[in-house]
Amino acid sequence: MVRRDRRERRKDVEHDNHERWLVSYADFITLLFAFFVVMYSLSSVNEGKYRVLSDSMVQAFRNINLNDSGQQIIMQPITKAPAPSTAVTPEQEAQRREQAQRLRSMADDIRRVLSPLTRDGQVSVSEGAFGISVEINASLLFAPAEAVLGDEAVRALRSVGQVLAPASFPITVEGHTDNRPIATPRFPSNWELSAVRAASVVRLFIETGVAPDRLTAAGYADQRPVALNATEEGRARNRRVTILIESRVADAVPRATGQIAPDDPIRAILPPATNAAPGPAPAADEPPAATVEPDAAR
Repeated sequence: MVRRDRRERRKDVEHDNHERWLVSYADFITLLFAFFVVMYSLSSVNEGKYRVLSDSMVQAFRNINLNDSGQQIIMQPITKAPAPSTAVTPEQEAQRREQAQRLRSMADDIRRVLSPLTRDGQVSVSEGAFGISVEINASLLFAPAEAVLGDEAVRALRSVGQVLAPASFPITVEGHTDNRPIATPRFPSNWELSAVRAASVVRLFIETGVAPDRLTAAGYADQRPVALNATEEGRARNRRVTILIESRVADAVPRATGQIAPDDPIRAILPPATNAAPGPAPAADEPPAATVEPDAAR
């Protein structure tokens, strides 16, 4: 009797264990149902907000709105202020032409006063889109490894300064050397030599009457060569002073945005339909001569 009671109890216990999973399953189904109910509620709310936003956007793009009494009010679209005109006025064009003419006249005057030196090939004067470049060999201006102007150099540069004094264009004087090192008590390196040589020319221009606020002195040592330093001829070319009379007025000013100058090289690769209407020819499209600082032969 005792054994039977134990077996019946074991059966009852085992039967209860098999059906207990239904409780967890029912809880899971209840939670899942609650989850979908919440998700459905959220989607309905978002859809309503979306419809309100959509209707507002449609009305805004149609420039129509409703006031409190239900009447339609036409909404005026917001317009941007017109962009400032880029067209060149006749006065600006006349001023540009006048300045370009003054620049050409200045270049001719510089060539005239330096003509004895230019014939020997020691001086070059070139006009470009950025102004005038006057390149002078250092041997005409300074003694080897020195930065004091010689008497003939002073006379020549005074003539140049007299041409530059009445104008208002900015002027940069650059000093350049070759790559051979220098180490003297006054010039520990080519940087000091090139800078002092440029400053010597600037100081002479100021004495001649050129306004100091127009002048800039720069020394580049051997960092901007125009020839190879492997030969004596190349090193001699790299030892020089360059005077840059800076002006961009030599470029033709386009009459409208995107207009291409008549002699612009880009026209060679453009189809005929894209060519802009011809405008005034630029004063010169030749690039300015490279600036090199003079350095005395050592």
